[in-house]
Amino acid sequence: MATKRIVPEVLKGEAVFPPPLWMMRQAGRYLPEYRETRKRAGSFLDLCYNPDLAVEVTLQPIERFGFDAAILFSDILVVPHALGRDLRFEEGRGPLMEPISAAGIAALETETFHVNLEPVYETVRRLRRRLPEETALLGFCGAPWTVATYMITGHGTPDQAPARLFAYREGQAFRALLDLLADQSAAYLMRQIEAGADAVQIFDSWSGVLDEACFEAFCIAPVARIVRQVRAKHPGVPIIGFPKGAGALYGSYRQKTGVDALGLDWTVPMAAARDLQRTGAVQGNLDPLRLVAGGSALAEGVDAVLKGLGGGPLVFNLGHGILPETPVAHVEDMVRKVREARR
Repeated sequence: MATKRIVPEVLKGEAVFPPPLWMMRQAGRYLPEYRETRKRAGSFLDLCYNPDLAVEVTLQPIERFGFDAAILFSDILVVPHALGRDLRFEEGRGPLMEPISAAGIAALETETFHVNLEPVYETVRRLRRRLPEETALLGFCGAPWTVATYMITGHGTPDQAPARLFAYREGQAFRALLDLLADQSAAYLMRQIEAGADAVQIFDSWSGVLDEACFEAFCIAPVARIVRQVRAKHPGVPIIGFPKGAGALYGSYRQKTGVDALGLDWTVPMAAARDLQRTGAVQGNLDPLRLVAGGSALAEGVDAVLKGLGGGPLVFNLGHGILPETPVAHVEDMVRKVREARR
C-alpha cells in the first residue's frame, strides 16, 4: 500500500510502478457485504442518498482489498433527479425515467439542485474523514451526452437511437439540455472537490455510438465546458475523462477537452494506448470478463497492461465496471498480481 495519496500524482503525469489501482463499480453487487447493506437501504436511490450507508458501501472494497482510491458511491442519474426529473431503479431493467420533451427541458429546476444533492456532499465529507490518509477519494459525474440519453429515452437502449434522433430533430432544445447539464455537472463536481474529493471522473458511457461530428458536438464540447469551469476554480485537481468506445477519437477527446487523464476501455489496442500515454496519464484497461474468468485469462490480461503501459503514468483499472458475477477471489488475485509485479 502506498504511504501517500499517489493516485492524484499519477493522474497528473507521474510514473509509478507497480501502478496504483482501483476498479470502476468497485462498491457493488459482486460483494456479499454490499448486498447486505443494499437490503437494509430499501431502494437503490435510498442507498445513494443515505450518507451512513453510502459511506459504508464506499469503504467496503477499501477495507477488503486496500485499493489506492475510493470512488464515491452514487449514480450518474442523481443529476437529472436533482433537476426535478423522476427516477427509479427496477431489478432487471435498470434506471427508468419519464422521457423528457423540449418543453420539459425548458422547465428543468436548478434552484434546489444543490439542496437535493446535499446528502451526496455529506457522504464525501464523511468519507474524507474516514478514509486512510494514503487513500485518494474520487468524485464523479456522468457526461452530459450520456445523462441526456437516459433523460430523453427514459431508459438505456443498445445504440441510444431515440436520443440521437431527438438531437437531429430538436437541435436547439438538445443543445440547451447539454449546456445545462454541463453547467450543473461542473457545479456538482466542484462541490464534491470542496467536500474532500482529490480527483474527479466524467463518465461518458455512450460516446461510442456517435459519428465523428456528433462526437465533437455532444461529447467533446460539453466535457470541455465542464473542465474549463472546474479548472478555473480548482486548477490543481486532476480530472479523468472516460469516453467509452471512442476508439480513434480518444486522442482528439484528450486534446480538446483538456482532461488530465484518459480512462481507456478494453477494446483500445495496446499500441494506441501507449501513444495516448505519451501525452498524459491513462487508466485501465483490463477486460472485465477476464476478471470474471480468472486463471490464465486474468493473468495474461494483467501482464499485458503492466507490460504495455507500466512504464508511464498509469492507474490500473478495468476497461469498464466490474460485473456482478465476478468472484471475489479473482479480484484478490488481480490485486496481488498488480501489487507484486516487477519490471
